Amino acid sequence: MKITLNMPGVSACQISQCAYNASHACHARAITIGDGDNPGCDTFLGGLGHAKETHRMAGVGACKVTACKYNDDFECTANEIHVGYASSLVNCLTFTAR
Repeated sequence: MKITLNMPGVSACQISQCAYNASHACHARAITIGDGDNPGCDTFLGGLGHAKETHRMAGVGACKVTACKYNDDFECTANEIHVGYASSLVNCLTFTAR
């Protein structure tokens, strides 16, 4: 079974140490953002090399940061997101407080 969903894409990822990152693009099927108030990329997977699949662009499957203005019922409504470092944390840089 194949499921097709319409979700915002990860248009850029600055975290080159992530296994899903190749050429500043995320190639996971979908990522999850957040835990409480922290808009971290919960899908970040460091130190294991890089994924072989580099043709797909990741989407935002879920967002657990209810304080973000783009969160609607745990779904991201932004057109696209950017992932990168906020201080030393791997975060959704598109996060905007309500």
